[in-house]
Amino acid sequence: MARLPRLAIAGQPHLALQRGNNGQPVFIDAADREKLLTLATELAPRAGVQLHAYVLLDDEFQWLLTPTRDDSLPLWMQGVGRSYVRYFNDRHGRRGTLWEGRYRATALQPERWLLKAMVALDLAPVQAGLVGEAAAWRWGSLGHYLGRRQERGLTPPLAYWALGNTPFAREAAYADLVREGLSTSEAAQLRDSGWRGWVLGDEAFVARLQQQSPRRLHKARAGRPPSSGRQTSAD
Repeated sequence: MARLPRLAIAGQPHLALQRGNNGQPVFIDAADREKLLTLATELAPRAGVQLHAYVLLDDEFQWLLTPTRDDSLPLWMQGVGRSYVRYFNDRHGRRGTLWEGRYRATALQPERWLLKAMVALDLAPVQAGLVGEAAAWRWGSLGHYLGRRQERGLTPPLAYWALGNTPFAREAAYADLVREGLSTSEAAQLRDSGWRGWVLGDEAFVARLQQQSPRRLHKARAGRPPSSGRQTSAD
């Protein structure tokens, strides 16, 4: 069965993920992570991508972003991925692929899933056993949204602005969301949708996006499709 094209719909927030080949590290030290961030922020305006949030783990990176054109996301991911591989191979004296196949991406219903996706990114280092609490991980956007530092190139999404009327109110409200965390079901839906490329949202949202994309946006139901004609008996 042919694999589905990767999803990219202009004007919708997307969760994009890329993992190291066979689970190998894609970052060796702080210089590698700084290089990836530099590439990501420098290429975003040229590709037409708004970056909202991110996390860099040892063997993968994840971004929450909004493409302004249908080709913005693939242009940005390909540009960042290829440039970083050239840098990484040259710096560490290696050859060959670094990534585990194609990057993955999915569109999210903003009012239901955007902030949850941000929280999922912030909690990923804790789940990976890299730190004991989310705020201790330097290589993510959480510090930016807690007011601890300013990250060049990040655009807070509308859902974040709606958390409060002042920076302090928004930062406090977002800190509460991170402390509250996600349910097991929410975390699983985000991860599964991200890696499989199915749109995450309610039926009306998926149906609306389906009108903008020729690609199927949700998992097909199991079993044979219903017959369009009258069945006849062989008896």
